Parts: sequence; C-alpha cells; structure tokens
Amino acid sequence: MSDYWIPADDLGLRDRVAIIAGGGAAGDGIGNGRASAILLARAGARVLVADREVTLAERTAEMIAAHGGTAAAHAADVTDGESCQAMVETALDRFGRVDFLVNNVGISSRRSVVDEEQAEFQRVMRINVEGMFLAAKHAIPAMRETAGGGAIVNIASIAALRPRGATAYSASKGAVIALTRAMAVDHGLDGIRVNCIAPGPVYTPMVIRGGMHPEARERRRRASVMGREGSGWDVGNAVRFLLSDHARYITGHTLVVDGGTTLIGPARHYR
Repeated sequence: MSDYWIPADDLGLRDRVAIIAGGGAAGDGIGNGRASAILLARAGARVLVADREVTLAERTAEMIAAHGGTAAAHAADVTDGESCQAMVETALDRFGRVDFLVNNVGISSRRSVVDEEQAEFQRVMRINVEGMFLAAKHAIPAMRETAGGGAIVNIASIAALRPRGATAYSASKGAVIALTRAMAVDHGLDGIRVNCIAPGPVYTPMVIRGGMHPEARERRRRASVMGREGSGWDVGNAVRFLLSDHARYITGHTLVVDGGTTLIGPARHYR
C-alpha cells in the first residue's frame, strides 16, 4: 500500500535539482519559465535558472532567494551544444545532480509558408526545436548518472493542435510534441519521463513585449470557454505537476492548458 500512497502535500520535489531553460522574464513579470522556477523552488527543489539574457535569470533567482528558496542563475544559449553542456555542468557543480529539465525557450513568427523567409523559418525551428533537442541531449546522461532517472517538460503551444496560420511557429510546436513522444519512448527504461505542455492564450511578459493591443487581449479572453486569459502561474503549476511524483505514471503526454480554447472554433478570417 505504501508504494502507491503519495501524501497530498509531498510532491517528491524536495532537494531535487531542476534546470529551467528560459527561466527569465522582463522586470518582475511572471512568464512560464519564471513561474515554473518559483513554484518548483517553493516545493523544495533547487533550481538552475538559465536564460540567454543572464540578468533576467538573475532576477528570477533573486525572487526565489527572497522567499527562502535555493536558486542560481546561468547564461545559456540552447541553440549551441557547448552552451547546453556547460548549463548541465553548472547544475552538477552547484547542486551535485540533475533531476529535471524544463524546456521553455521559444520564439514566434506569424507569416504563411509563402510569406515566410527561409532564414526565419530555419531560425524558428533552430530555437524552438533544436534548442530542446540539445538541452535534453546533455541533460539526460546527467539524469541517468546522478539521479537514476528524472523528468523533462517541453513547452509547446495549442498552435500545434489548432493552427491559426503562423506556419513556422505552428510547425515547430508540432515538432516539439513529436519530439516529446519520441523521447518518452527512448528513455522510459532509463526512468526518465518526458511530457509536454501546450499553453493557450496566456498573458506573459513575452506577449506584453510584443505590444498586444487591448482588442487582441479581449479576443483572447473570449476565445476561452472560461472567459479569461491564463497566466504564467497556470503553466508553472502544470509543469510542477508533471515533474512531481503525482505524475509518476504519465509520460509522452501533451497537457493542454488553455481554458478550453481548443474546444471551440478559431476566430480567424480566411481569404
């Protein structure tokens, strides 16, 4: 019985080590990566916050430390294999093990296949897909050797499930889901679970930085059957669940966090 009984307040995250790739955010804003880092730290995990802009990662680490958590910041470019290796080595040097990886790095593009430039298509795929491949490539051996297993969460998008154009972005997020499922098959016997989250209309610093107009925000709100936008905390809570022992028999899954947006038809004007 004890093998199947997990107390509600024990997520199995205490003293584990998590790498959050893309864990920074502008100012004190709460993006998906920052929320994940904070919530994991609150559950007792030790967190390496990695971001290309290290000052953003440092602010996340400061926010964690201010509430008694343990975190360190690290500058990383996930499109570079050596940088990903250095990211993992930093986690090992600082905390002695790697249990979890959250792949939250991504960019967007809104053009059609006709209008998109080849170089931009390649850039979206390199950052959104190859970056996750490289981070996992270097994190998985460390998980096997230092923790005897672990868990990975990749951040995709409902654009992979219900495209509204944005061809390069939608294609990259579809690839993330396929990558997740393939990794789950490859590494299940290593004790490593690999899952994916597909967020819907979540209002994050990245969205704000893109200059979203109030009319667009209202459309996003109405797109949810719940009549509201999500936040980085909604995604962060899903990440924490999928990494926790409460999800110990879940792998290769795509968890949609969209307030029911994919339940209704997209509001898109076709030519």
